[in-house]
Amino acid sequence: MTLSPRTKLLMLFALFASPIVASLLTYQFYKPELTSNYGELLAPRPVTDQAFGRAEGGAFRFESLKGKWVLVASDSGACAEACQAKLAAMRQVRLALGRNAIRVERVFVADDFAAPSAALAAEYPGQVIAVTPRGLALPPGAGNDRAFIYLLDPRGDVMMRFPAQADSKRMLKDLGRLLKASQMG
Repeated sequence: MTLSPRTKLLMLFALFASPIVASLLTYQFYKPELTSNYGELLAPRPVTDQAFGRAEGGAFRFESLKGKWVLVASDSGACAEACQAKLAAMRQVRLALGRNAIRVERVFVADDFAAPSAALAAEYPGQVIAVTPRGLALPPGAGNDRAFIYLLDPRGDVMMRFPAQADSKRMLKDLGRLLKASQMG
């Protein structure tokens, strides 16, 4: 059985075009479910530009930490057990970063009017404790969401969040990967 020249040409065309068509279809329609990151990536948006008070006195703005990666947790100023667990996870992750720890700051936002205790500041040295001023209604997000620990990039944008009961090892892996890839902060 002999094939006509036209049939041979069409078969050669199909042979070489099929990988290109397959790759285009895969690119357009295949969405993998698995990702390697633990935290949930968010569309970058600026964190609040509201001024906060500091537990030890003075004012605090997130702008003052531009150029650093920032872990942000918010909760009641009384800081119950769940709050303590979030702060401990943030502290442990930062310490485990080793030489990259200086690139990461931690902020605790007391999102109600309960004043944080002095013991809280002593237990988590180096952490900024921001107090919401009376009458300020914070928009939902990094300064007002007790269910998550947020990560701000060095430009001051919220870019990732972790669950409040975060697995410290997986959080550390995400942060380590980000710090390794990032030239900022």
